[in-house]
Amino acid sequence: MPEPCAFEVEMATEKLKRHKSPGTDQIPIELIKADGRINRSEIRKLTNSMLSTEKLPEERTESIILLIDKKDDKTDFSDYTGISLLYTT
Repeated sequence: MPEPCAFEVEMATEKLKRHKSPGTDQIPIELIKADGRINRSEIRKLTNSMLSTEKLPEERTESIILLIDKKDDKTDFSDYTGISLLYTT
């Protein structure tokens, strides 16, 4: 797989949706989008490193799992659904 160019990283960053919960890194999308070229350059380096080694950094394999109550009965855990908060970059 070819490494993404700076323009591709720029376009992918622009497509990220705002007002989403951050993952375990606690970095909100708004910060990633506002940080400009330096941050996007680091995102590109990280992406290229993951593509060339075909491995994710250990912290990128973790997620936060939240239980969301589907009904009003807070004592019945079968009525909960789980969502995972993952890294966005």
